[in-house]
Amino acid sequence: MGNMSVGEAVERLPPAPANPLPYWRRLRAVRHLETGLPLLRAAGGPVTRIVLAPHWVMPPVVLISSPRGAQDLLSRSDSRAERGETSVSHELSAVLGDNLLTMSHTEWLPRRRVIQPLFTTRNVPQFAKHVAALAEEFADRWPSGAGEIDLDRECRALTLRALGLSILGVDLQGRDDVVGSVLRDAVPWAVGRAMRPVNTPRWWPTPARRRAVAASEGLHRLAADILQTCRNNPDVDAPLVRALMAATDPDTGSRLSDHAICDELVLFIVAGHETIATALTYALYVMGHHPQAQQRVAVEVAGLGAGPVTAGDIPRLGYTVQVLQEAMRLCPPTAALGRMVMEDIAIDGYRVQAGTLALVSVIALHHDPALWPDPLAFNPDRFASVGSAARRRWDYLPFGAGPRRCLGDHFAMQEATVALAGILGHVEIRSLRTDFPTTAPLTVIPAAPVPALVRRRAQTA
Repeated sequence: MGNMSVGEAVERLPPAPANPLPYWRRLRAVRHLETGLPLLRAAGGPVTRIVLAPHWVMPPVVLISSPRGAQDLLSRSDSRAERGETSVSHELSAVLGDNLLTMSHTEWLPRRRVIQPLFTTRNVPQFAKHVAALAEEFADRWPSGAGEIDLDRECRALTLRALGLSILGVDLQGRDDVVGSVLRDAVPWAVGRAMRPVNTPRWWPTPARRRAVAASEGLHRLAADILQTCRNNPDVDAPLVRALMAATDPDTGSRLSDHAICDELVLFIVAGHETIATALTYALYVMGHHPQAQQRVAVEVAGLGAGPVTAGDIPRLGYTVQVLQEAMRLCPPTAALGRMVMEDIAIDGYRVQAGTLALVSVIALHHDPALWPDPLAFNPDRFASVGSAARRRWDYLPFGAGPRRCLGDHFAMQEATVALAGILGHVEIRSLRTDFPTTAPLTVIPAAPVPALVRRRAQTA
């Protein structure tokens, strides 16, 4: 660049090209991230601009679906591209509170420093003992040979209980509806508002708002109960709650308020089990259509010997891990990763102006035939050591990337691996539907029941 400043270099770049789809198709695509973003990418290329209203009504959107573009946006450690300043974050804060998901950079950084040590590779293995026992418990009670189960409902119940027992100090059995109502009513209401050019005031008492508020209040009450239980009983094993209770403000030295702690607990309850649940549900669903791959996992688990699967067994579960990695490629936990651009920045050779909502489409990246041959085919061997060595870091983003990468990625992979191995070591799954419809209110989740038949394996009968 010679003597040219970074700002001058950015100004010389061309703007992202406008997406050519008709207006109503663009509007629908942006409001349905899990299906719409690949359509926008196909029409407009790896970096494309979507304008739905004047900028003073709704910011323009730039959709990014190239590895270079994802790196340019997500690897930033400054506040020039803010997650906490997007309209989605603002609306979600009304129902989920101010937490690691919705905070701006300056608030987020000290909070993450408090929680991050809890999820290091050294600490995470101790959380697996609960999911191993629960996986066997669930598999043992499923009807063998007759009677359907809903993989989605079962996996959500399993992972919610595992989350509660592992880091919250409570058994959340029977609390699925409290969490489900937030994903069904509160989050879609907030995200829907964020993606519409014009809205009624947030306080306007529509039926949708009333349902959203009721769901949000129910989950915050659950978080307050968890916190109070820990305060009343210092012997409760609740690593996340204890870490938040011990946290101090780096500037003032004061403790987090109970309200702030509950806002973080709400986020972990919602996102901390749904991402694992969907990955596990999809993995079981797709294995139910691939009996040979399923048998390969069962043989790998049998090779561990008697007893429940533990975190220490994961290095010997290479193919099981590959199955999960491929499941999260085909059905990533998050459809898109958004940042509000606060100053002009360069994205894959284009200038993205301040005031733009930049979205990295994880689904479009994961389904790009230029990056993944036969991208819609289920092939866990893509993640064998030889294939993985040739892959670039930014081709595959199941947990995001950069400074605001998902804090619990190791926890999620460990829980899902142990659960998948524990289940398929006991039972065979046969999926009963040929599609896997999804929706993306916050994380990607099934949009309908995922029915399956189960048969107990002979060696565990």
